[in-house]
Formats: sequence, C-alpha cells, structure tokens
Amino acid sequence: MEILLIITILFPILSGAVLLFLKEEALSRHMLVRLTGTGFIAEFLLIIALLSGRAAAGSDPELFLFSLTDEIGLKLRLDRTGAVFLGVIAIVWVLAGFYAFEYMKHEQNNKRYFAFCLMSLGVLAGLCEAGTLITYYVFYELMTIMTFALVIHNQSREAIHAALKYLFYSFAGAYMVLFGIFFLYRESSLSPVIPVFFILLGFSVKAGMFPLHGWLPTAHPVAPAPASAVLSAIIVKAGVLGILRLLFEEPAAACFAGSWVQTLLTVLSVITVFMGSMLAYREQVFKKRLAYSTVSQVSYILFGIFAAPSSATAFRGAMLHVAAHAMIKSALFLIAGAIIYHTGCTRVDELRGIGKKMPVLMWCFTICSLGLIGIPPFGGYVSKWYLGTGVLADPSSGVPGLIGVIVLLISALLTAGYLLPISINAFLPGKDFRDEVLTAERGRENAAAGDAAAGSAAVGNAAAGDAVAGGLPEVRVPEKIFAPAYLKGSEPKTMMLVPIIILTVLSVLIGLLPEVIL
Repeated sequence: MEILLIITILFPILSGAVLLFLKEEALSRHMLVRLTGTGFIAEFLLIIALLSGRAAAGSDPELFLFSLTDEIGLKLRLDRTGAVFLGVIAIVWVLAGFYAFEYMKHEQNNKRYFAFCLMSLGVLAGLCEAGTLITYYVFYELMTIMTFALVIHNQSREAIHAALKYLFYSFAGAYMVLFGIFFLYRESSLSPVIPVFFILLGFSVKAGMFPLHGWLPTAHPVAPAPASAVLSAIIVKAGVLGILRLLFEEPAAACFAGSWVQTLLTVLSVITVFMGSMLAYREQVFKKRLAYSTVSQVSYILFGIFAAPSSATAFRGAMLHVAAHAMIKSALFLIAGAIIYHTGCTRVDELRGIGKKMPVLMWCFTICSLGLIGIPPFGGYVSKWYLGTGVLADPSSGVPGLIGVIVLLISALLTAGYLLPISINAFLPGKDFRDEVLTAERGRENAAAGDAAAGSAAVGNAAAGDAVAGGLPEVRVPEKIFAPAYLKGSEPKTMMLVPIIILTVLSVLIGLLPEVIL
C-alpha cells in the first residue's frame, strides 16, 4: 500500500508532462480528450485503492523519500485528515475535468490546460500525503506554479493581471510560511509564537483571509469555469490543510491556544466572514459574486479552527465544511460556466427567466444555494452547527468566539440574500417579463430580419411601417423588459450537466450522512 503513496503523486504529474510535450499536429482534440479522460479515471481509481487500503489496514501508510539535510527529510504519510482532503479532491477534480471537455471547446490551448490539470492533481495528492511540514511546503509551492497556468489560461490582459496577482500573493504567503518553519524548528531566542503566527498567516493567504484575500475575487472571474471551480473548491483549502498540519504539531499547538495569535486570527476570520458576504451581496458579476462568497465561506472553517483549536466538535464542523463547500461551490461555478457558455450572460441581473430555459440547471443551483446558506438537511447546515456549538463550548474562544457565532448567523442571511434572488428571478421573472429580445441591439437585428415574433410588438410594427421608407427606425426597448429569447431553449450538454448533478447530489448526501466524512 505504501507504494501507492508515490504512484498517486507521480502518475498524474508524469502523464501531464508527457501530454504537454506532445506535438500539436500529432494530437487531435478527440485523442486529447481520450488521453486526459483516461488519466483522470486512472488517478481516481488509484486514489480509491489507496483510501480503501488505508481503511482496511486501520493504520496510516508511511513512506520515507529522502533527506534534504541531516535534520530535514521528505516523508509521505496519509492520516485521516489527509484522506478526507484527498477523497474530496479526487471527486471534484475528476468531475470538473470531464465538464471541461465540453466547456473548453471554445477555448484555445486545450492541450496546455489539460496537461496542467493533470500535473496539479498529482501535486495536490502530494499535499494530502505530506508527512512533515517541510514536505507540505514543497508541494505547496509546486501547487502555486501548476495552478498559475490555469488562471492565466486565456492570456488576456485581465487574466495576466489576475495570474500575476495570484502569484505574488501566493509566494508572499509561502515565504512567510518558510520563515516560520525555519525559526520554529531550530534553537532560537525568538518566541515560538511569532513563527507560528507567520506560518498561520502565510497559509491564510491561500485561504483568502482578510486582509490577504485580494487575489481570489480577481482570479476567479478570468479563469475558465472548470478552473474557477477547482480554485474555489480545492486550491483555497490547501491553506486550510496547512493550518491543520501546523496545529497538529506539538510545538505550535502548545503555544497557540490562549495566545494573542489566536485572538488576532479569530478576529480576522470573523471580519472575513462578514466582509465576504457583504461584498458578495453587493456584487452583480455572477462569477465574482461566487468568488466573494468563497472568501466568506472558507473563513467559516478558519474561524472554527482558530477560535476552538482543541474542540473535537469544531474540528468535525471544519472537516464537514471542507467537503460540503467543495461540492457546493464547485457545482455553483460549473453552473455559472454553463450559463455563460450557452448564453453569454455574465451578470446576475441578466439571468431573469433563465429557469424556463434551463430548469434542471437552475434547480441544481437552488439546491446548492440552500446548502451553502445552511438550510437543513443539506451539508452546510450540519457543518455550521458543529462549528457554532464547538466554538461556544470551547473556553479559549472567549468573546471573539461568541461574536463570531453571531456573525455566522448574519452571514447565513446575507448568503440567502445574494443567492436566492437569482433562483427566484430565474423561475418567477415577474409580470413585465417577455420572451423577447434583451437589448436594443438585438431588437434591431430582429427588426432587420423581419422577425416580428422575436421582437416586441412595438418594434415589429415600427419596422414594418418604416420598411416603405427604405430604412430602419431607432428601436426603443423598455428597460424593464427582460427576455432570454436568444437562449438555445435547452439544458447544457450531458458532459457538462452530469457533473453538476452529481456534485449537487453529493452536497445533499453530506448533510444526510455526515458520519461518512467524520
């Protein structure tokens, strides 16, 4: 079983590297999809075999790799926490990968995208299997480099700016982690609480905690939808796993509880929960709203860890929220991508009436939204219940913990405020809704084509009357008439819809069967 530890890391990395260096002319898109899909499925089966073997053996497999110095070595070890993260990664990554086979048809550089997807999956497996903090740091840096290619994929000016911002924030956080590791595990006159602070703050950068969250709402909207899904569901959780790894270590755990570091980071996580929800509530760009939501929701996990580091109940809540948020938010980003792919709509105020054209897609959106809000019996409810009760029961949480629980409740209301109106307007667009054109430009196109049925009655009459005069009139479309007649009138293709449905079902099952995670 120990050999599977290294195989699950090396197989996708080597597969992606081979794919990257294959010549474009020798690789058709059909062959690219077949090779990548085979790689995803094979890695998924390898991970399942590793997790099953660990469960059957009842022990954590370990594998020593090599020594960097006399005191520092790289070691792999898969414990319970790493197994949960690895299982979540395998599910989300494979489903987002198959979704991408259809979505990426309209994108360039498909070979590069899928190659880096495979390599990123191998590096993430290494993160979950890291047996020491320095091993985790090595894979953490590799993850940033691999996922940088996913953010910068379309190479637009916005994508380059977002990717460089992502790189700068990530490396800055990683250097703080390295500084902390250096001083934590050597003889030094420096108080151990200071390197612990730097390590936790460095990992919090990847988790998007205020004031180091700026990269996240910038990177998500410009990345392809399947990349946004894994960034939100998985990559930000790398910071969470790093924090858990540190607080499992005795030197850090002994000095963290009751220190000023605990109080400060608890306060920052509470601020992030509220701030992210407020920014999401005010944001009108669909994917950016979901990105701000991720800022808030991941800090739910950080709040539970920081406010109650010794609480088993809060830890259960954190682990459940890792899984529930990964399923829910990846589904939401894939839904946003499907809508953008089929309609071109990027703003929430353009989605009115879309439930009449894509009912299955929007029902999945509604179910996932209820889970993110925390409505029983969905996964978000169970995880937030554990987080709240665990923090309140831990005496070390103090006043910041009590305030934080109140903020969690307020954030749940804000989450309902920025998600449920999308579903309501999608299915119940109102009396002023017409199945007509959305803009004056589309009205002109319909009038020029003589398609009175697709335009409003006023536009059609004006076009007909002016045809005699040999010209087209200026078309005026009432501002409050919304119309998705330009939609195809059907759901996304099976390759895009099935992963969304699976993720939606899993988000519900986590709430019904939380003991599977715990």
